[in-house]
Amino acid sequence: MFGDMMGMMNKLKEAQKKVEETKERLNTVLLDESSNDNKLSVTITANRTIKSIRIDDELLENKEMLEDYLILTLNKAIEMASKVNEAELAAVAKEGMPNIPGMDMFK
Repeated sequence: MFGDMMGMMNKLKEAQKKVEETKERLNTVLLDESSNDNKLSVTITANRTIKSIRIDDELLENKEMLEDYLILTLNKAIEMASKVNEAELAAVAKEGMPNIPGMDMFK
């Protein structure tokens, strides 16, 4: 019984390490999102850190329009990054989880 517990703890530690490694790798995964007319584009990491924003000159002349574009495009970028992030972390968690009763929800 004690051996099983130790094995389970080691598996959990390994899974945690893999999650940390995956989070670090997601910092290097860059995703691009643009407005429909490409007047604004955003590059974001899969960890939801914004790396760059490119704004067309035309938008700089219209503050309200620019603000709308930023909100829409940033939200789309964050949503896309969140999906990638969750999918990657779920895959790592699923592969690294030992069989713990009551933990079936992670499968």
